[in-house]
Amino acid sequence: MTTRIIGTGSYLPKAVVTNDDLAKIMDTSDEWIRTRTGICERHLVTEETTTSMCIEAAKRALENAGISGEEIDLIIVGTVSGDNMTPSTACEVQAAIGAAKAVAFDMNAACAGFIFALNTAHAYFQAGIYKTALILGAETLSKIMDWNDRSTCVLFGDGAGAAVVRADESGLLAFEQGCDGSKAHVLLGKSRGNNNPLVSTDTSLDYVHMDGQEVYKFAVSTVPASVQRVLEKANVSIDEISYFALHQANIRILQSVAKRLKVSEDKFPISLDHCGNLSAASVPVLLDEMNQKGMLKKGGKIVLSGFGAGLTWGTVLLEW
Repeated sequence: MTTRIIGTGSYLPKAVVTNDDLAKIMDTSDEWIRTRTGICERHLVTEETTTSMCIEAAKRALENAGISGEEIDLIIVGTVSGDNMTPSTACEVQAAIGAAKAVAFDMNAACAGFIFALNTAHAYFQAGIYKTALILGAETLSKIMDWNDRSTCVLFGDGAGAAVVRADESGLLAFEQGCDGSKAHVLLGKSRGNNNPLVSTDTSLDYVHMDGQEVYKFAVSTVPASVQRVLEKANVSIDEISYFALHQANIRILQSVAKRLKVSEDKFPISLDHCGNLSAASVPVLLDEMNQKGMLKKGGKIVLSGFGAGLTWGTVLLEW
């Protein structure tokens, strides 16, 4: 028994912010952003929230799967930007979609969040505990960016993606997860300081800080190696893979991974040009776009991979 994706859905905020729009409020340009990152525009929230985007993506995934919320046993949301410290985003999604019997919780693995959530659902299925799950990756990254830091804020966008998964005889073929906490400082967003009767520190919330060069070096070395190990686990040739749906961090990372794997860039679908970096939402949004375009054929083999803060990474090989 393994895990099969039976439906996908996504939601992007209505407001679109182009590189030219950003050039009006900071020292940057469309050429500078586009040539270095591949990003042309991103969606930013106005009235939307992490929860509301999750709910809409979840409803679309359920519709695509042809099932109701009542059939869901488990809901996991990968996010670093939930609306509340508590309750979890997943619990609010549970109520909104009528998944009364579902267990629900959030997971923080940054840009690998959706992959970690998918593998967690797979483990539940393998143990025979649950049979149907809703997996989401969702971020409102715009609220944790320093919009005066042009080297970082121009990279990110907001959005949510979802997948309905079910225990089945075919689907997920192999996976890998990993972390390197020794480099946690290269992509960091601090939480509140201590504030109690014994000690009081600064309680203001920090913004995300990133050492782009270190993240790049981590991604271009770790991801190809992880993909190769997953393929070896499943005894699948790289030539059998229809698509590599990777976290959409930077076009240069994707190009470098393709080169190291000796695979055509045509097998690396792109959404970052109109979405930017969506962290945990990146892979499921891309997957849903591929599904809506009819790119995912029954029996086709696909690699999903997410990588980011932690530092964390996760790779999945699945058969559609």
